[in-house]
Amino acid sequence: MELLLTRKENKILSILADERRLLQIHAENMEEDPRTAVVGDIYVGKVRNVVKNINAAFVEFAKGQMGYLSLGEKVSPIHTAGGRTDDGRVLIGDEIIVQVKREALKTKPPALTGAIDLTGRYVVLTIGKSGCNVSKKIKDKEKRKYLLELLGEYQQEGFLLIARTNSAGASEETLRREIAGLLRRYEAICKDGMHKVPFSCLEQAPPAYLADIRDGYATEVERIVTDDPEMHEQVSGYLKVNDPGQLGKLVMWNPAHGKLDAVYNVTKTLEHAMMPKVWLKSGAYLVIQPTEALVSIDVNTGKAISKKKDVQKTFYKINVEAAREIAAQLRLRNLSGIILVDFIDMESEQDQKSLLELLRQEVRKDQVQTTVVDMTKLGLVEITRKKVRKSLYDQIKERQGE
Repeated sequence: MELLLTRKENKILSILADERRLLQIHAENMEEDPRTAVVGDIYVGKVRNVVKNINAAFVEFAKGQMGYLSLGEKVSPIHTAGGRTDDGRVLIGDEIIVQVKREALKTKPPALTGAIDLTGRYVVLTIGKSGCNVSKKIKDKEKRKYLLELLGEYQQEGFLLIARTNSAGASEETLRREIAGLLRRYEAICKDGMHKVPFSCLEQAPPAYLADIRDGYATEVERIVTDDPEMHEQVSGYLKVNDPGQLGKLVMWNPAHGKLDAVYNVTKTLEHAMMPKVWLKSGAYLVIQPTEALVSIDVNTGKAISKKKDVQKTFYKINVEAAREIAAQLRLRNLSGIILVDFIDMESEQDQKSLLELLRQEVRKDQVQTTVVDMTKLGLVEITRKKVRKSLYDQIKERQGE
C-alpha cells in the first residue's frame, strides 16, 4: 500500500493506493481562509448562549465564529479561570478550552467538544474522560493485555488513554516516549489557556496530508510518494521530528516513470467520484445521492439480467458485487452519517444474511468507524459512518463557487 502526496490546481491531495487502485482521497485547500475551523484545532472560547431545551451551548471560539457544544457528553470543559467545575456546568460568559470536533456542514456550525483529544501515532490522550482502552482492530489477547497494563501505569482521573492500531508493532520505549510527549502537550495547553485571551488558538491541527501520515497504518503503508519537492522537504522534516523510523519510506517520484497523476489515474478517479452513477463490471450500476439528512444508494440491474434464467441467483451475484463497490465508494468519497442502501430484492433470507455479513466484512477495511446496522422492514440496509471530514465532493468543490 502507498500514500501518494501531490498537488492539483489549488488542492493538496493525499491518496491511499493499493496496487494502483485509489482507496481514499483527501483534498486540502491551499487557499484556505485562515479563520476556517479545522478538526483538531484547540481554542479558548467564550460561551455566548446556553440553550437548555437542546442541552447545548453556543461558543464563540474564534473571532466571529460560533460553534455548537453539546452538553450531553458529560464532560466538564476546562475553564481558564481555574480548571474544571465539579458539576460540569457552563454559563454564559464562561471562558473554556474547546476543540473542533467536526467542521461546519452546510447550514450547521462547527461542532466543539470539551473532551480534548491529543493524537499521537500510537496513542490518543483524551482529556475529560477516564480509563484505558485498546483499538478493537488489535485482536491478539496477549498484546491487548500488555498494552492495557502499560497504559494503566499512566492512568489518572480525567485522562483516557487509547492504544491505536499502530501501537501493536511499537516498542515499549516508543510508546512511553509518546505518552510522555502527549502529557507535556496537555500541560502546555492548560498553562497557555490560563493566560490567553478568548479566541486564541492554543494548538493547530497538522495539515491533512501530515495527519494522514501520522494516522496511516505503519504495517500497511510501504511507501510515501510525492512528486512535489517542497512537500518532500516538509514531510521529511515532519518525520525526522515525529517518526524517524518512517523516513526510509519517503521517496521522490521519478518523472522517468511518467506523470504520477497519469500512472495512478488520479484525475479520472476524481471525475468518476464526483458522479452519482457507478457502473459495475456485471453491467449493473449504483446511483449515489448524498442529501443533507442522509446518503441514499440505489442498486440497479442495468444490463446484468439480459437472457439470464435463474434471476434470483443473478440478483444475489449483483448485490454481492454492489456491496463490495459500496464499501469502496463510501471510503473513496468519504460519505458519512446515515447511509441507506436499496439492494435488489431477494426472496431468500439466507441470501439476505450472507449479503449483510459480506458487507460487514468489507466495511471493516475502512479506517473510519463504519457500522452495518441491519436491514429495515422496507428492505433497506442501514449503514452509519463516523463523520470525520467533509465528503470528497465538498472538499473538491470548495472555493470553486459551486
